[in-house]
Amino acid sequence: MKILFIHQNFPGQFKYLAPALLKRGHEVRALSLTGVGVAEVDHTKYAIERGSTPNIHPWLVDFETQVIRAEGVLKAALKLKSEGYIPDVIVSHSGWGESLFLKDVWPNVPLGIYCEFFYNVDNSDINFDPEFYSYDPTAYAAISLKNLNNRLHFAVADAGISPTNWQKSTFPQPFKDRITVIHEGVDTNLFVPNPHVGLKLNLDLNLAKGEEVITFVNRNLEPHRGYHSFMRALPKILKERPRAHVLIVGGDGVSYGAKHADGLSWKDVFLQEVASELDLRRVHFLGNVSYDVFLAILQVSMVHVYLTYPFVLSWSFLEAMSAGCAIVASKTAPVEEVLTHNQTGRLVNFFSPEEISSQVIDLINNSNHREALGGAARQYAIDYFDRETICLPAQINWVERKFI
Repeated sequence: MKILFIHQNFPGQFKYLAPALLKRGHEVRALSLTGVGVAEVDHTKYAIERGSTPNIHPWLVDFETQVIRAEGVLKAALKLKSEGYIPDVIVSHSGWGESLFLKDVWPNVPLGIYCEFFYNVDNSDINFDPEFYSYDPTAYAAISLKNLNNRLHFAVADAGISPTNWQKSTFPQPFKDRITVIHEGVDTNLFVPNPHVGLKLNLDLNLAKGEEVITFVNRNLEPHRGYHSFMRALPKILKERPRAHVLIVGGDGVSYGAKHADGLSWKDVFLQEVASELDLRRVHFLGNVSYDVFLAILQVSMVHVYLTYPFVLSWSFLEAMSAGCAIVASKTAPVEEVLTHNQTGRLVNFFSPEEISSQVIDLINNSNHREALGGAARQYAIDYFDRETICLPAQINWVERKFI
């Protein structure tokens, strides 16, 4: 088949699927705005011809951006069609609006969309955290418009794919019934326990497996991923465990939620809140790290903490499971789908620094249970999220069989 991938930052979630389909003899092409591409996949970048309109109504900012990108893809697709190219299947991450008009170019070509998240006011990230949310009667209107791109895709897409059941559940009927749940998977042969791992942070500090190392990983340090709750748990942890070191991975920006009202970084806001209660010589902010350093951080971890609003589940969480980490995680719906309390980890109240710290300390003190949880977490990752044996074959089957 001729398979066309659309992703603003290709390959994105299609990093392994696109080359796997190429290896199976399919002709694979991709359109993106800023992506770096994948070796041997024919990759074309589309252009956008304008920026956002100054002073546009704030509820329409996202949708205008999506339409601008969709226009760029439309013109690139028309050019491909004029050159005689007609795909058999189109697979698109629909979140940026890029595939909105592709049926106008190729009306009979099936379109499968990556369904990452549908915005909801209730039982979702919007109203989850009372510290940052107050009731706003206009919220429903704003969220409804934020979902315009999603809803317009429902009319043109033939099927969807979503990485978790919870993420699928955020989408409304009737389109939800057209979504298949298949995760991209993790490399369980790379993310493995390593009893001999060592991590050199500076000239004076070398950490090895077996030392009291607590890890916390996010793309950016922000409330959506529980950074505030984690920081508030640290004073008790460091007081009761005077030899413990804390490794914090993540940038100073914002990936998902709102920026601080005063333009400050969330990292600094919550660090300053508890700084006077911390031995800062044992709290290490590592920023964004390379993949090999990230792997070593998980392997050296004695207890890994993962907290999230009801939102997209992080790849790093599954990679921590695969690495055999003993995990303390928030009792929120995305996490509960894959982690069972006292079987593959410990679940805690997202809003309770006391509970987070107590569970971390308890696992540090209980090596047998810590190792049992880490081993069970790894086995779960192998059984349900291994990329090569579970997830990638299912994704390939979805592309090859769903649209024939």
